[in-house]
Amino acid sequence: MTHRTTFGKSAPKAFKALIGFDAAARAGLDPALVELVQIRTAQLNRCAYCLHIHTSDARKAGESEERLHMVAVWHEAANFFSEQERAALALTDAVTLISAAGVPDDVYARAAGQFGEEELAQLLAVIFAGNTWNRIAITTAKVPGTDERAAA
Repeated sequence: MTHRTTFGKSAPKAFKALIGFDAAARAGLDPALVELVQIRTAQLNRCAYCLHIHTSDARKAGESEERLHMVAVWHEAANFFSEQERAALALTDAVTLISAAGVPDDVYARAAGQFGEEELAQLLAVIFAGNTWNRIAITTAKVPGTDERAAA
C-alpha cells in the first residue's frame, strides 16, 4: 500500500474541530449508549480500527461482553437492549446507511419518543461524528488494534 496521510498531523485544525465536535456530541449522553452507537456505526461502515477502539471504550464504560457481542445482531437480540437503546441503534442504522432509504419517519419517531429534543440532537451528532471518524480511519488506513488518539 502507498503511504496515506496522517489526518491529525496534515489537517490539524480540521482534526481539532472534529475532536471538539465529538466531545460536544457526547455531552449529556450516557457513555455506554454512546459506545453502543459508535460500535454499530463502525460495524456498518466496516471500520475495524474504530470497532476495536469503541469496544474497548464500552468495556471501560461498564458494558458486558455478552451485550457487545449482540450489537451486530441487535434486531434479533432485542431482549439484550432497552427500548431506548434499540431506538438509538435503529436511528444509527438509518443515518449510517442513509443512501439506502433515507431516515424513515417511523425510525425517527421511535427515537424521538425515547429521547428529548436536545438529547435526540446530541444522539444524531454522535452518529454523525462516528461516521466521520470511520471515514477518516478507513481512508487513511488506520491499523486495527492500535489507538492513535493519544498521539494526535
